[in-house]
This record gives sequence, structure tokens and C-alpha cells, in this order.
Amino acid sequence: MFRASVKSFRVYGPVSRNSVWRCLPSRATMNGTVGRGAMFDLQILYLLGGAADVNARVLIIEDDKDIADLISLYLGRDGIETIHREDGESGLSSVTDDKPDLVVLDINLPGMDGYEVLQTIRRDRDIPVILVTARQEDEDAILGFGMGADDYVSKPFSPKVLAARVRSHLSKARKITGGGDSRSEKESFRFGPYILDSRTFSLLKNEEKLTMSPREIDLLVYLARSAGEPRGQEQIYKEVWGKEFGDISTVAVHIQRIRRKIEEDSAHPRWIKTAHGRGYFLDFEGKG
Repeated sequence: MFRASVKSFRVYGPVSRNSVWRCLPSRATMNGTVGRGAMFDLQILYLLGGAADVNARVLIIEDDKDIADLISLYLGRDGIETIHREDGESGLSSVTDDKPDLVVLDINLPGMDGYEVLQTIRRDRDIPVILVTARQEDEDAILGFGMGADDYVSKPFSPKVLAARVRSHLSKARKITGGGDSRSEKESFRFGPYILDSRTFSLLKNEEKLTMSPREIDLLVYLARSAGEPRGQEQIYKEVWGKEFGDISTVAVHIQRIRRKIEEDSAHPRWIKTAHGRGYFLDFEGKG
């Protein structure tokens, strides 16, 4: 049984008191943020014992069980099944065995750290990965994005916000894989040896599918639909990431990652070019 000081306790649905106490994490604030190393009052807003259908599986790789439990509570409200692993090695095994739809990955893990885990995941899988870091430093985010992360949150964080981000990435991943509503009209873009399909969100080179993250494909499709018109980082961030504010440097990081995959010389790109002072654009003709 977890020990928790409960000031506001609201539970809805057919649930016993004992089942509530079994689920209580010991680290949470009244406004719903999660941190480390202190006891806080806990307000339970979770619909326990609900009848929501499981619609996705999320792997939480986090060495702090209390934090993992709280994330599980909030994701469970949406019918999302969660799996918890406390270290990188067991987390990677779970990626292979349990085939999660998304991974919430703590950077500061014992033994193999989160960055190593992320690199290993990206060798074989394109599933969305949200990093969790204890430090609020841009370098952590930039490094994570460079390795293939789709998003990140810093501790202390709001589990409600994290749950919303998880839902957003799962929704986008469904559209990419065809599991949800997709565009009724197929749009394909051809440049050089590449075929970019916006319906299946795939990139083929000489009929072979390239390993691309969902965000990379999303960004490529956006540039393709811009018909060769340059788009600035702020505009790209707003349209592709769906956010008004944030670290727009992640746009440049993702552009570099795409260039490394499709350009013969990423320092002198043929396809994704920069119009200085204006932004990035996709050159369908690949002129020098």
C-alpha cells in the first residue's frame, strides 16, 4: 500500500476503497504536477473501474514506480493499456515482446540510459517516443530530437498534459499506419528516386521503404504540399507540431535528420533546400 496524504478525494464509478488505495502514487501535487523526492497532497480525478475499451498500449520506461503509476492512472482514463519497466534492458525487451504503440521514456535510467534505449529503438521501430527528463535544459531536448524522439516533457510535469500529448501522438500514428481516419484522396509526390505517399505516410527510394519517424514523414509531406514555397521554422513548427509556442530549433534538427537519410551530401542538399531568410523548401527537380 502506498502512503499518501489525501485532501481532495473524488472517485467515480464502481470501485472499492481498497482498490483505490492500491493505486495511489505517493508523489503528486494538487495541481497535477509530478516531481521527485517529496510527499504532496494528492487529488484523485481518475475514473477508476470504468468501462473504457483498451485502444492502445503504452510502454512506460521509468525507474520511479510512483511516477509510472500516476502516468498509468491518467492514461487509463482513455482506455490506454500501460506496461511499466524500470530499466532500459527490460524496456527494450518489452518493445520487442509487447509491441507497444508508444513509449514514454525516462532519460535518467539506471544502467543503460534513455538515450541509449532511444537509439536502439530507432534501429528497428518507428513508434512514437516521448522523453521524460529531470532537467529543463534545451540541450537535452535537442539531443533527444536528434536521436529520433517525437516529444519530451521535463520534471515536474503535468500528467494531464502528458496524457494529452500521448493521445495526440497515438492519433497521428494511427493515421500514418491506416488505423484511423485517413485522407480520402491519395496524394503522392515524386522527386528523383523517391516517392512520398501522404496517405500511407511512407517514403520509398527505388521502391524500397525507408525507415522514417512519423514526424519526419509529416514534415516531408508538409514541405511537399507547400509546392516549393519556402516555409520558416516558426510556421513549420505551428503547422507540423501543432503548437503556437515551443522550441522551434527542433525543426532544424528534424530537417538535418531527413537530409542525412535522403541526400547524398547533407552539407550540400539537392532536395530539401534552405532559402536564406525565408525558410526550407522541397525542390522536386533537385537542381544544383
